[in-house]
Amino acid sequence: MRKSLLPALVIITASLLLIRLFYLQIVDDSFKLKSENNAIKIKYDYPERGYVYDRYGKLLIANQPSYDIMVIPKDVKELDTTEFCSLLDISKEYFVTKMKKARVYSPMLPSVFLPQLNKLEYAAFQEKIRKFTGFYIQKRSLRDYQVDYGANVFGFITQVNEKIVKNNPYYVGGDLIGRQGIEESYETFLRGQKGVKYLLKDKFNREIGSYKEGKYDTLSKQGDDLTLTIDSELQKYGEELMVNKWGGIVAIEPKTGEILALVSAPNFNPALLVGRQRSKNYTLLHNDSIAKPLYDRGLLAEYTPGSPFKILTGLIALQEGVIDENTTFFCHHGFSYARGRFMKCHCHGGAMQLHNGIYESCNTYFSSAYIKLINKYNSHSYAVDIWAKHLKSFGLGEYMGYDLPIGKKGNIPNSKLYNKVYNGWNWDGKTIVSNAIGQGEVLMTPIQLANFMATMANRGYYYTPHIVKKIKGEILDKKFRTKHVTTIDRKYFEPMISGMFDVYNKGTAFGLGVAGIDICGKTGTAENYLKVNGKRVKLQDHSIFVAFAPKDNPKIAIAVFVENGYWGKRWAGPITTLMIEKYLRRKITKVDFEKRMLNGSLKDQYAKLYPRKHQDSIAMINTRIKDSLAKIKKSRDSINGVIPKNEIKLDTTKKP
Repeated sequence: MRKSLLPALVIITASLLLIRLFYLQIVDDSFKLKSENNAIKIKYDYPERGYVYDRYGKLLIANQPSYDIMVIPKDVKELDTTEFCSLLDISKEYFVTKMKKARVYSPMLPSVFLPQLNKLEYAAFQEKIRKFTGFYIQKRSLRDYQVDYGANVFGFITQVNEKIVKNNPYYVGGDLIGRQGIEESYETFLRGQKGVKYLLKDKFNREIGSYKEGKYDTLSKQGDDLTLTIDSELQKYGEELMVNKWGGIVAIEPKTGEILALVSAPNFNPALLVGRQRSKNYTLLHNDSIAKPLYDRGLLAEYTPGSPFKILTGLIALQEGVIDENTTFFCHHGFSYARGRFMKCHCHGGAMQLHNGIYESCNTYFSSAYIKLINKYNSHSYAVDIWAKHLKSFGLGEYMGYDLPIGKKGNIPNSKLYNKVYNGWNWDGKTIVSNAIGQGEVLMTPIQLANFMATMANRGYYYTPHIVKKIKGEILDKKFRTKHVTTIDRKYFEPMISGMFDVYNKGTAFGLGVAGIDICGKTGTAENYLKVNGKRVKLQDHSIFVAFAPKDNPKIAIAVFVENGYWGKRWAGPITTLMIEKYLRRKITKVDFEKRMLNGSLKDQYAKLYPRKHQDSIAMINTRIKDSLAKIKKSRDSINGVIPKNEIKLDTTKKP
């Protein structure tokens, strides 16, 4: 047996090698193509990216021609660098640096020397390209934004880096790829398929025809068009309302989960991230660590939800049977929940039941209900986990699974957290009662708040929020057509909705209503703290409002969050009302609200939060970005596209 083992291994190994050699040399001749690389030039034909439309068919993103100057280092001959640099408006330092990088990448392969020339720059260089052996022009297309809003929704395109080229065989150096927003999420659809041509070269490096009569050539295929769920007019209006304010607005169509508006403020003009100034502008936006215009607050900002969370507290208390619609708690303008600890309440006080507890936003009522819930079970740990399970059925405390590349989970605390924090203590409902009113360890993002409202509008179910309505030739992903049902029985939603309806009629949002539209909502004022030298410093409260409308057969659910905006009725409430009326009627009757919100500013409030040097930094960034937009406008005709006129929305002096 041992004697035959070695010969057997030799025979098997030799057989495998022969089979592989036969396959490579006779069956598959693609490696022959690579072996002849020195005599073959690969030329790519880049397709246009797919166009992007809003839910009503309005064109949002098209394409414009762009030209990259490519270089093959080994083919570069002596040239007049002064003339070359002057022609392209670059420095000699740039020339030297790019040539070094190109040689390191590969002396024989092409790499991008100067990206994204417009038509005027291309024409000037093309006229004298014969003088610059080793350089050639690769035509591509860049985005041409038809609107000056929605930057956080769209994302942008940029050049691939070495890591992407290494990990994804589709891309080669100089290719463009989507980053952030739909450009990243739907990259494989939008990019299309680039065509490839193999050209034979002679010993003088001249093209002499197609390799093997074009056997290996492929045609380019244009990217697929996308239809977004976004209502572009509503998106634009939301961004205008949020000028000189920080926060987010998320609006959802309840019956489908389609995102109608996704506003993050401050925002910026998407045209800033197109063309040769893209990298410089991106750096400016990225380095603004105060206003953070690249930070999508609608998806990433985790806030304490404040009083809107009382709706969830009430639903769970009803489901668990610790209260009913007639359960009464007495409020003495606050709630004493531990020795010397008192939670203030701004309701009218007295006997509070579920209905008026909602529309007056009584802290005492929902704190009492929460304590009864936690004390229902012998184990407080078990009770908290039951509470958390109900909340997670609303999509809270988890990534939501929407079709955008970024997001945060928020936080729904459980017994594991409290057993760790209160190790050895006999904690109970009073210990963690702040959760009842959305001020404890609970955190939610604006999109989670909006989805919670969509679930209320649907009386107990929701569809995963999504921003793409249709892809040409494709079926919408099944996960966006799957209904998610909460653990709360449908019958318990009606009394909560009744209370939310009266929030507008006689409660904390009285005076914010619109004649003829039945709106159900909830005000919110969330406490806001900042850690300074290890200490918690109280800042101005955040303004929150959530709503859906109409009450019956709802068409829109919305959450508005305005940082440092005082109470819910002051900023977030009016913005919510205006957004609802804009969507349902396409016009505004609350003109006084509109004027106040459009012209209103919290810039003085934000200035108090940061040292003067940071405000100077923001002013400097705004100035430089305005200059970039002026350059874009000036070259509008030369790039054969429409460039939006409005300036960046993070400007602290501009009015819409």
